[in-house]
Amino acid sequence: MVELAQWLASLPVSRAVRTMAWLIPWLQTIHILANAMVLSAVIMIDLRIWGLSQSQTVPERARRFQPWIWTGLVLLTVTGIVLLLVAPRRTLTDPAFQAKMAMMGIAMAATIILQVALRPNGVAWDGNSGGRKLASAFAVFTLALWIGATLAGRGRWIGLMLTRGRG
Repeated sequence: MVELAQWLASLPVSRAVRTMAWLIPWLQTIHILANAMVLSAVIMIDLRIWGLSQSQTVPERARRFQPWIWTGLVLLTVTGIVLLLVAPRRTLTDPAFQAKMAMMGIAMAATIILQVALRPNGVAWDGNSGGRKLASAFAVFTLALWIGATLAGRGRWIGLMLTRGRG
């Protein structure tokens, strides 16, 4: 991991990002807003699964918010990679970052599974009590992963801001 971090730090793009002081706050802002996109969309789908919103069927709600999830994930990935280049050694060896990446990977897989299951030809959510209970539990699990990844990222960013310029 240390060798990868050293190689990333030596890249011209990594050096360029570190010299543009204005870029890091912009990227962090976009990263936070993208995270809000993903969390909001996941919550909107979950609210329907839990029966707290009745305005659409579960598949309609999932279809409506899928683009927000995936657009947010693209933005998170792009800004996250560039932010990683600011301090690759500190980032890649940070247990909070590693936990965040693990939770994000599992959350993405769980989100994909849930999205496939919520398609109109998937599980019959509205009339199937067992399907609803399973979907509700899975929605809680997925949301917990997204929140965990978000919190792990915030803790890492706070540390990065406090030690900025040392690594």
